[in-house]
Amino acid sequence: MKKKLLMTVMLSTFWCVATRAQMIAANIDALWAVMMSPSIGLEMVVGERSTIGLNGLLVHKPYGKNIKLLELQPEYRYYFSGRPMFREFIGIGAVGGTHDIEWKGKIYDGMNIGLGVTFGYVMPIGKRFNVDFHAGFGAVYYNHKEYFTGDQYDADSAVDGLEKNNASGYYLLPTRIGVSITYIIK
Repeated sequence: MKKKLLMTVMLSTFWCVATRAQMIAANIDALWAVMMSPSIGLEMVVGERSTIGLNGLLVHKPYGKNIKLLELQPEYRYYFSGRPMFREFIGIGAVGGTHDIEWKGKIYDGMNIGLGVTFGYVMPIGKRFNVDFHAGFGAVYYNHKEYFTGDQYDADSAVDGLEKNNASGYYLLPTRIGVSITYIIK
């Protein structure tokens, strides 16, 4: 219920700003597309040098690997060129999502949330198309169940009907790395 409420508030805020924005753009990340994982987003101008954006990432068993991710990434970007969606920028953003990953005989099943900074460059390739190169890192908090593949942890981890997570902590991780193709809608 909390997730649905949070999503409704975020999308409502995003929509209210979008209706007054001068320019709205949609993007797809080409690097994630090569990995058979859609990463799509919207970005809109909110000032002379700034934009806000919301990107979503869905990873479901790329190349047959047992990896599932669902993430949302809101971000504020400041463009140094004096024009939004053009040339160098710095961004401040958040990341939040869920993961279920099987890697080298271990399973990691839980959630993550974090804050980070992104640096990048936007290069126009046409009147309505841009290529967006970006890389970012940040502090990411995770809370998940971590166990070996053969364990019955899912069946044994409940206490009084509530599942217990056994691993949590912080990491400095890449939060956004990619090359996006952007189409300016308005």
